[in-house]
Amino acid sequence: MPLLLVPLIVLLLLLAWLLLLPLSLWQRYRLGKMRRRALPWLVKLNAWLLLFSTLLFGLGMLVTEHWWPGALRHAAIGLGAGLLLGCMGLWSSRFERTPQGLYYTPNAWLTLLLTLVVAARIAMGFVELWRRWRGSETLAVLPSFEHASLFAVAGLLIGYYLAYQWGLRWRLRR
Repeated sequence: MPLLLVPLIVLLLLLAWLLLLPLSLWQRYRLGKMRRRALPWLVKLNAWLLLFSTLLFGLGMLVTEHWWPGALRHAAIGLGAGLLLGCMGLWSSRFERTPQGLYYTPNAWLTLLLTLVVAARIAMGFVELWRRWRGSETLAVLPSFEHASLFAVAGLLIGYYLAYQWGLRWRLRR
């Protein structure tokens, strides 16, 4: 009898995730634009860990290129765009030096843009899942619906946070 409850539990967890997804995206935006203190040790740790993550991401894309041609190219384009966006985000952030340390407030519009990009990619995944479930052809006419566009979004986010953290680290050292 308990084994029969496993599919029901999995279904309930999936439903809870679907219901909480908009709330989590809203929270990501709300917390992403808040004023925060730049703790030097944490900024340094984040910068180095993001550099390590970027290297692992690149190696993963090299391997993934075997199954999804164009994955490395999409990831590199996303990473480059993310680095540029991260520099823009750092330039448009507000910084305040106080006796307690450096405080920064990220640009709310860039935070909203990144949140909407993630939301759009999730929505595109659901549309693609729906079309495949119905047995329709994939939406290969639109290049953004390719599987590799997921890697471009991942590259965009990694590139943004990498540039932002290294720029914040540079700003703290100044």
